[in-house]
Amino acid sequence: MSDRYQAPLPHQADTIAAIATALGEGGISVIRISGPKAAEVVARGFRGKHSLEGAATHTAHYGSFTDRDGKEIDEVVVTLFREPHSYTGETVVELSCHGGPFVTRRILGALVEAGARHADPGEFTKRAFLHGKLDLAQAEAVADLIRSQSDLAHRASFEQLQGKLSSEIRLLRDALIQIIGLLEVELDFVEEGLEFVDRQKLTNLLQEAISKTGRLASTFTTGKIIRDGIRVVLAGAPNVGKSSILNSLLAEERAIVTDIPGTTRDVIEEGIIVDGLAVRLIDTAGVRTAESIVEAEGVRRSERQIENCDVLLLVLDSSRHLEEIDLAHSNRLLTSLKRPEAPCILVLNKSDLTSRLTSRELVDIEAFAGLKRITVSAVNGHGLENLRLALVDAVGMRKGWSGEGGALVTHRRHHDALRRAQGELSRAMDSLVAGASNDFLSVDIRAALDSLGEIVGAVTTDDILEDIFSKFCIGK
Repeated sequence: MSDRYQAPLPHQADTIAAIATALGEGGISVIRISGPKAAEVVARGFRGKHSLEGAATHTAHYGSFTDRDGKEIDEVVVTLFREPHSYTGETVVELSCHGGPFVTRRILGALVEAGARHADPGEFTKRAFLHGKLDLAQAEAVADLIRSQSDLAHRASFEQLQGKLSSEIRLLRDALIQIIGLLEVELDFVEEGLEFVDRQKLTNLLQEAISKTGRLASTFTTGKIIRDGIRVVLAGAPNVGKSSILNSLLAEERAIVTDIPGTTRDVIEEGIIVDGLAVRLIDTAGVRTAESIVEAEGVRRSERQIENCDVLLLVLDSSRHLEEIDLAHSNRLLTSLKRPEAPCILVLNKSDLTSRLTSRELVDIEAFAGLKRITVSAVNGHGLENLRLALVDAVGMRKGWSGEGGALVTHRRHHDALRRAQGELSRAMDSLVAGASNDFLSVDIRAALDSLGEIVGAVTTDDILEDIFSKFCIGK
């Protein structure tokens, strides 16, 4: 049973080109060309000591590059990778020129005039997948690696690119293929009543597969946080110091801070790294009865951010007593927290001032029962380190992630496929216990095999591929 998706590559006869480095001024820019005529297209503009025609793979060639009128554009170094020994599995040429948008775009334009077409987002990696250079999980890891913003995200994506998840999926699929083979051999000899697999052994094999798919799927909670970071929303009434806390955590004056209530009217989002984990801090408008349409929209946006957060920081001003309006605002914010698993931390700000907010006041408030409390001062920094650590502790990441042990699931798509496979195998187990025939068992086990195949791309559709690769940058 093949582990490769067999659909034809759209425009596979095309030679594609794209700028592979970030546009801007720099030492060099790299333009990537891939396809059956990659070397021929580049050769039309390349002028060097040796022709690219007949040049060996993995060789670099210095020269100049000209437009179709023969006018020199820049000095270049052309690196040639002949098929199948390249990233895409096709002939690939990487053309290095001096960094700068104008020069780079002129060379790209000349390549298009010479017969290449502009590559679609992610098309180089898509071709690598379709030519069997990597599987679909590894292809997704390429984009994750490029976008990683923390040590943990980098390590997780690199392990996936190296095939750690793919190996576990492949072992699972191999085990299911073996079971299906045994069941189908028995079907061929059903009239003779021969039994090729012991029912207890089959039960053990199915239970092991169910346990492994469940264990892998359960790592998604950690994997999602590592890949996407923690979304932390600072919320509370106006003038409790949310923006000041944001600025202190960032160690820069990102948000405007004044004594005027309602200064923050829109969502402000910035990132920090805590214990190797990306944390997205989201400052929101203070919740109160809005005095303008603009402020009302800011409050609505605040509530939408709370709905999708991983951790809610409910900020109170410890320098004054709680009033009924404060309780009403706090209850409104907690009601917006629609994900019950998302923890809420009570942040008592302004510890540098005389405290008037007593523990008794907080204990008597039912809405605050069970919430972790941290006292801080955005002015002198008191308690901010405890707050940083509380953020990773709230999502169970205080000890970080060692990377040891089994693979980590970081994509919702992989998680959902694993849960489907687990359900399909559980149905097969129920059928086995009920004494169902082998053909009934095979149907559910084959469905589980296909669900697992979706993760690595052994089973997929053009729509899935389009969705995945459209999120890539152009040139990768």
